[in-house]
Amino acid sequence: MAEQSPSNAHDAPELKRISTGSTGLDDILGGGFDSNRMYLYEGRPGTGKTTIALQFLLEGVRRGERALYITLSETKQELALVARRHEWSLAGLDIFELVPPEITLDPERELTVLHPSEVDLSETTKLIFDRVAALNPSRIVIDSLSELRLLAQNPLRYRRQVLALKHFFASRQCTVVLLDDLSSTENDLQLHSISHGVVLLEQLAIEYGAERRRLRVIKMRGIEFRGGFHDFTIKKGGLEIFPRLIAAEHHARFFHGFTSSGNEELDRLLGGGLERGTNALLIGSAGVGKSSLALSYVIAAAQRNEHSVFFAFDEGRGTLEARAKAIGLPLSDALERGLIRFQQVDPAELSPGEFAANVRRSVEVDGARLVVIDSLNGYLNAMPDGRFLILQMHELLTYLNQQGVLTLLVLAQHGLVGPMDTPLDISYLSDSVLMLRYFEHSGVVRRALSVVKKRSGYHEHTIREFRLSSRGISVGPPLVSFSGIFSGTPQFTGDPSPLLQAEEHGGA
Repeated sequence: MAEQSPSNAHDAPELKRISTGSTGLDDILGGGFDSNRMYLYEGRPGTGKTTIALQFLLEGVRRGERALYITLSETKQELALVARRHEWSLAGLDIFELVPPEITLDPERELTVLHPSEVDLSETTKLIFDRVAALNPSRIVIDSLSELRLLAQNPLRYRRQVLALKHFFASRQCTVVLLDDLSSTENDLQLHSISHGVVLLEQLAIEYGAERRRLRVIKMRGIEFRGGFHDFTIKKGGLEIFPRLIAAEHHARFFHGFTSSGNEELDRLLGGGLERGTNALLIGSAGVGKSSLALSYVIAAAQRNEHSVFFAFDEGRGTLEARAKAIGLPLSDALERGLIRFQQVDPAELSPGEFAANVRRSVEVDGARLVVIDSLNGYLNAMPDGRFLILQMHELLTYLNQQGVLTLLVLAQHGLVGPMDTPLDISYLSDSVLMLRYFEHSGVVRRALSVVKKRSGYHEHTIREFRLSSRGISVGPPLVSFSGIFSGTPQFTGDPSPLLQAEEHGGA
């Protein structure tokens, strides 16, 4: 945007901002559209242009403004069906169903040679002008430009006609949204130069699962907007847009204190516990006890009357409740009291943007002070492009840290014993890393736990055995008489007294 001199800036009238009808798009634009300007929604058929255009008009009707939908492609019946599916009423909305002359079913006009494209385009444009002049609406949608492009037949006449529309609407003091289905063989950048703002809607087909939809503001004159792609879904009620999370925009004051796990020995191993406003990665092979360890934090938070949310990508609620019951954790009671919200996530149906919005809602609306993501393996599968997982997770973790939330991330390694492979290296983003491993001694499979990283302060550097039983999680003293425990094949070098008693070992 070009800089203005102080005198010019003072003389330029400040444009009123109006809502687009979408809370998410208003957020991306920092308040909505500048009024009395012309905007372009472009996207392939099926991306949601008609739906979001109707939201724009119905917002005007709700505010007592005159709104007009000029349709050259959709019929009035089709628009009524869209509205009915979203439980909208079209009362108060003017719909002008305009059929271009060259596609009329009147046989006399089909056979005539007196209606060349110039006449058809001029007649169509005049009909639009006349209807707008008669109704004097504040908000207008024209659906779609592809019909005008076909009538114009060449780019020069098409551009001139769109410019004529722009100048006419500018004199009418109305805000206009043009829809374009990108049916031209080339990108129609001349529309971008004419329009005050351009919004692109896309629909992506991934190899498995539901299609993904995303939106990007390509241009918006004089408005500072949030760039990049923003996921959205089409649900009953219209488009639900999830603005891309930028952690730097969200800061909150909070008490920097320890969060107890409810287990004294585990807290001692962690140098007093995990701090609020940090995140911890629980890493280990399948079944070693990562989710159970996370559950102990969730239950301890509930006993302090703090809210938690548990996002499960891999397990159902029934499985998690059975696991908690087996190790003596009162999960069901805390769920019934509303202190814990359990949400099972289907990776094939959820976009990363929607997931981030869900996490934000848990923190800002539900007041969650502890968030568990179980597991990152499932979250990785939810990504349409895994290259950006680290970037999105970095923003999400930074946001949670700035809100004073403790975040527990569960990551399953490949393999059970011996050398293990990690599907994704996210340890450098984690403030703390707890490693859980199986090891064998005297024909018994045991579990070991160690804190291998803690940015925020002191922690023990020992390896301790832990046990899952009906009495919960038991943590033993340091395993000073072993070496090679993390390799899965430890060497015993002394007194086995640090081991938990064999008859007590077992459980979940």
